[in-house]
Amino acid sequence: MIVTEIKPVTRQKFQIELDGQPAFVLYKGELSRYHIQKDEELPEEIYEELVGQVLTKRAKLRAMHLLEKMDRTRAELKKKLEQSGYPTKAVEEALEYVESFHYIDDVRYAARYIEFQKSKKGKARLKMELLQKGISTEIVARALEEAEEQMDAKETIRKMLQSKRKGEGAMEEKEKQRLYGFFMRKGFSSSEILSVFREISDKE
Repeated sequence: MIVTEIKPVTRQKFQIELDGQPAFVLYKGELSRYHIQKDEELPEEIYEELVGQVLTKRAKLRAMHLLEKMDRTRAELKKKLEQSGYPTKAVEEALEYVESFHYIDDVRYAARYIEFQKSKKGKARLKMELLQKGISTEIVARALEEAEEQMDAKETIRKMLQSKRKGEGAMEEKEKQRLYGFFMRKGFSSSEILSVFREISDKE
């Protein structure tokens, strides 16, 4: 592999091209440390060390930093890492790393997105936006179906509450526990029950 170009990205970062193709971004000090110069060969062992160790570790840290600011889909995080100049191998290992800790999870992302947006957007719009974020058709379809089922379940809980409750005001803790147990025995999920309870609390 021949270093065909070294382009400054910032005062401290440089884009390295190998055999005419963008390969990765390195810091100024790393150019000296690994003796990287234009029109000279980059030994295979140096390339493997840079990609397999230095840049993979850096990509993992970058991924963690990006996820601290906001939740992202796998495709969104991949795009961000690629835009930062990380090579494919480093990007894939960084994605596998954060996935192993469930820091990215497209199933969870789709469910949360629908939950927060469903009151403002229709099903078709939600589907389009999630697909644009790189989430697979299968995950989007399942998330929408589950959200619809949950909405139906919550509506059933609301109706049953009207007949089970003694009054319309705030629920005391003892009443909450009694009703929670009742709905759990009826087969409703904890999240569905607590979501309806929160609706009642928000109206107080």
